Formats: sequence, C-alpha cells, structure tokens
Amino acid sequence: MPIIVNLDVMMAKRKISLNELSERVDLTLSNLSILKTGKAKAIRFSTLEAICRALDCQPGDILEYVNEEKETANR
Repeated sequence: MPIIVNLDVMMAKRKISLNELSERVDLTLSNLSILKTGKAKAIRFSTLEAICRALDCQPGDILEYVNEEKETANR
C-alpha cells in the first residue's frame, strides 16, 4: 500500500503510550492499534484531527505517500 502510517514514530517522539493516546483521542485501543500497524483502510478527518491535536503534529507527520512504481524503478 502506498500510504505509510508513521503513528508509532510520532508516538515515540512525543513519548506517549498507546493507552494514553487512546484516552486522549477517545478511540478504542483496538482501532488505534489497527491504525498504528497500517492495517486501517480509512481514517476519519475528525480522528486524524484528534490525533494531531494530542500529538501536536501535522497530518503529514503521521501519513506518508510512497510511490511504489518509482520505488520499483529505482531498484
């Protein structure tokens, strides 16, 4: 999938646990874990906003686009 979720990186930078983030954004641990592991198929803007507010970051700090065609061509 060309969208990479860097939530774990931002959580580590902010020194915040999954449990604490879950409480701050009012999201279940299982849903937050699905997002963190990159298994989510979608994210609501309201959820993204809450995560960005809790981690004091921008959406681009959490989500990254990787052009797989370009990556394959460079190999």
